[in-house]
Amino acid sequence: MLKPILPFAHELIQAAIEPGDFAIDATCGNGNDTVILSQAVGSNGKVLAFDVQKQAIEATKKRLFQYQLTNVELILDGHQHVEQYIPEERKQKLAGAIFNLGYLPRSDKQVITKPFTTITAIDAIAANLKCGGTIVCVVYYGHPGGEQEKQALLNHLATFDQDHFRVLHYGFINQKNNPPFILAIEKKSQRN
Repeated sequence: MLKPILPFAHELIQAAIEPGDFAIDATCGNGNDTVILSQAVGSNGKVLAFDVQKQAIEATKKRLFQYQLTNVELILDGHQHVEQYIPEERKQKLAGAIFNLGYLPRSDKQVITKPFTTITAIDAIAANLKCGGTIVCVVYYGHPGGEQEKQALLNHLATFDQDHFRVLHYGFINQKNNPPFILAIEKKSQRN
């Protein structure tokens, strides 16, 4: 059975994470993915959750409180700065990261993810993944600027070395109104 986009995105990221792991929500938004990551890494794990909008950080904080989750550090900053927040002892030990690209639902639609910052974040996270670590991007592109980010990501991820990464493109091509799709990156081996 073909899985809908969001459940499949969650399945992919959860499959990469074990209790005690380190994970990143690169666009915490309303906190749904942050909760999933927090539960997956468990009480001995750690999640960094980024967003550029205070509204998103506050919404995520409420969701975490609702589920009594305390293993998340909320960061009001762009995900392109992720490298500076990864603790030295966690470098190249990152289990997974998730992105929801586009804009925060029910907010300012002018505040969107952008190709340069997203690609910068993906590259930094990919460099810090452990073997088997996975980045999952849910790509929403039906808004102004979305098509450019979509194309930039497809072009960039196609250049990832197949000896070190597997890159998946999953989506439905017969749905109307620019349906979201998944780009998932799995690290196969460390570069020597």
